[in-house]
Amino acid sequence: MAAIPKPAPFHLVGGHPALDLVNTLDNRFRSDGPTELLPDYEAVLRFMEQSGLLGGPEVRALSRNIGETDTERVSNCARELRETAASVLYAAAACTAAPSADLQRLTQYFHNARQHQELVWTPSEQGSKFAWDWGASQSEGDLPVWILSLQTASLLTSDAMSRLRTCGTETCRWLFLDTSKNHTRRWCDMKICGNRMKARRFQARRM
Repeated sequence: MAAIPKPAPFHLVGGHPALDLVNTLDNRFRSDGPTELLPDYEAVLRFMEQSGLLGGPEVRALSRNIGETDTERVSNCARELRETAASVLYAAAACTAAPSADLQRLTQYFHNARQHQELVWTPSEQGSKFAWDWGASQSEGDLPVWILSLQTASLLTSDAMSRLRTCGTETCRWLFLDTSKNHTRRWCDMKICGNRMKARRFQARRM
């Protein structure tokens, strides 16, 4: 029996998990349609682990505990959160006002996530402090959506938004934070879109 090929890893080039989440709808502006990289709950968990938002043991526990009906519901929520965030972030990148309905929907996601956290005291040798913890919610199947909601809220309210850019390839337009020295980064990934555009320009000059 032939081995089942492993799914391709996600290209995490956004510089922030919220941007990498939006980028999981690949080529969203392509004329023949985008490519869905989060088709199911398993893909959502792979994204969470690869992004460092959840560890391997946590991912495996969630995979075991969640029911089949909930996997579809949570996957749909993750994609809805992604598209709502995309609407707001692309508007911000274009310096235009975000749709109020999408801002309200994101606010609902943020509030729902916070309701599942609890404030705890964490003593340590480096210095004890209060921190937000998921507590009993750590084992609930919706955890990825809650984490991604708060990641999105954190980005939207941070100074990093001033560095928000879109890839220069029209069919791609992946989001990323431009942390280059002169703030002149044009591509999501030079090895992918940068080289692709260089090849197109070279071919155009030869025609």
